[in-house]
Amino acid sequence: MIEDLSIDDPRRAVFELNRTEALRLLAATPVGRVVFTRNALPAIRPVNHLVEPDGLIIVRTRLTDRLTTAVRGNSSVVVAYEADEIDPVRRIGWSVVVTGVARPVTDPKRVAKYEELLRPWVDKVMDTVIAIEPTIVSGIRLVEKDG
Repeated sequence: MIEDLSIDDPRRAVFELNRTEALRLLAATPVGRVVFTRNALPAIRPVNHLVEPDGLIIVRTRLTDRLTTAVRGNSSVVVAYEADEIDPVRRIGWSVVVTGVARPVTDPKRVAKYEELLRPWVDKVMDTVIAIEPTIVSGIRLVEKDG
């Protein structure tokens, strides 16, 4: 944690996370939201993911999905990826946002690996693997103050 960014509630503090801690938290949660452009407007999709040791964020999607269309139509499309764990009662937790280039994974060995590791949560075929490079990584942690 780097600095107290302060919030209105005197019983809580918000701290900025460094890159390593932000990626560690992201890797520890199974679901996030990918933000991409659809018809020049922002679109958001919840997806499950995994984070590779080098920070690459891997998601699976359908070939017919809007995210896949955006990535395939422009082999280097910028997206944002967000995940969080916030307790709405205690108002503590964390949030991480990663911004970077999304590209389809085409190496058959890597695709097979990710198909095994990332199982779909819905009853649809997820036939495309996308990797997001973590260019900008930011995050915050909301904590209760002592005393």
